[in-house]
Amino acid sequence: MSRKALVAQAKGWGMGLVLVAWVNITAASSTVYRVVDEHGNVTFSDTPSEGGEALELAPLPGLPSEYAEAPNKPPATSPGQPFMPYDRFLIRSPSAGAEVGAATPVMLSIVPRLRDDHRVQLRVNGEISQSALHSDVFWLANLPAGRHRLQAELLDSQGRRQHRTTAVTIVVAE
Repeated sequence: MSRKALVAQAKGWGMGLVLVAWVNITAASSTVYRVVDEHGNVTFSDTPSEGGEALELAPLPGLPSEYAEAPNKPPATSPGQPFMPYDRFLIRSPSAGAEVGAATPVMLSIVPRLRDDHRVQLRVNGEISQSALHSDVFWLANLPAGRHRLQAELLDSQGRRQHRTTAVTIVVAE
């Protein structure tokens, strides 16, 4: 729908609804363009250029939160440990000693649910793998073959580490 048509309908619907519709249409029609210059350099843009090739990007892999499967879990009956308001904070998958591929999901078990002001970061071989997220699922990619040590850290609202999971060692197959 063109902008003029949306504005014309604004009189009947109200400007707020039309604006929402226009934003949704604009967002849904996003395209990425790949341009190769005379030196073979490749650039990507959201603006069409002369000689640019429109690309359709595949969605990123994702996994649902464990809470999406059971949103009405009963609250825990026992109190959390000092400085850790959770009864369970551990790496659920992959399990210790698991043989995985170079790209693998890491799923945590956090009970009760992660507080809105808390974040989790994942360490691989002692190094931060991804920035802190409000999530119980992480995606690891491009792990080299061999043994890797995974550990999740719970960060409070000021970004201070309050707890760590027990380390889990996995093996990436060749």
